Amino acid sequence: MSRDRLAAARARRAQTMEMSNLATTGPANAGGSSSPFLSEATNIQEGIRHYNENVSRISILRSQMLNEPNAEESEQLDSLAEENRTLSQDLRERIQRLAQQPQEQDAELRRTRIALLQSKFMEAIQNYQLIEKENRAKSRQRVERQLKIVKPDATPEEVAAAFEGGGEQIFAQALTTSTRYGESRAAYREVQGRQEDLRKMEQTLAELAQLFNDMGTLIEQQEAVITAVEDTARDVEANTEKALQHTGQAVVHARSYRKGRWICFFIFLFVVCVLALVLGIVFGTRK
Repeated sequence: MSRDRLAAARARRAQTMEMSNLATTGPANAGGSSSPFLSEATNIQEGIRHYNENVSRISILRSQMLNEPNAEESEQLDSLAEENRTLSQDLRERIQRLAQQPQEQDAELRRTRIALLQSKFMEAIQNYQLIEKENRAKSRQRVERQLKIVKPDATPEEVAAAFEGGGEQIFAQALTTSTRYGESRAAYREVQGRQEDLRKMEQTLAELAQLFNDMGTLIEQQEAVITAVEDTARDVEANTEKALQHTGQAVVHARSYRKGRWICFFIFLFVVCVLALVLGIVFGTRK
């Protein structure tokens, strides 16, 4: 059920993406009350752009290290991954705060801009996940090839153990019997390095999955609030229409009542006049 609501929310946001340019060129930019909101939204968008740039650099470094790993590139990767880890948490919190701000003025425009930021950030997270998954698969393939250098008949279980960092015994046994000791030793060292890279990628993927789920929950909560506000607005509008109908009926009844009172008054006045005329004739005749 929650996934269906999230998909529906994304579909609604997709229909309003073209309106996002209004946030920087529309009338809201002219008003001072919207300036802090637009300024923060622009800063968040810049943060997402920087996040994507880091992901692109991570992808390039991963490709380079796949063929020729070195300590300098490994340090750069760790630095970029840590920067994106901190940046992603900051962006998530800032988007959440922006979504929780009162939206009394330009509410629809603000919701559209927030939806755009949420969508772009989730796209950035998914792109990072895709890149890490692809590099994880390539690294695992590399580990498997290196393992089979020293043990061509390695079983799937032994390959899996090498992925998880438990292949020391396999390599130790293979090195004692292999005739290609130098090549086997180099393969063993590379596998050890790949195991650490795989561990880091697994950690990053777990963090990205949690971040994506957090953003999905935030969007669901926001959609629930917006739906509640819209339902309340519809109820108020319906009640107002009913009140106007009752007011109109009351006016009609009041007019009918006043008209009836005037009719009664004229009838009473007519009866008094007729009675006065009759009495006048009666008394006049007696004299």
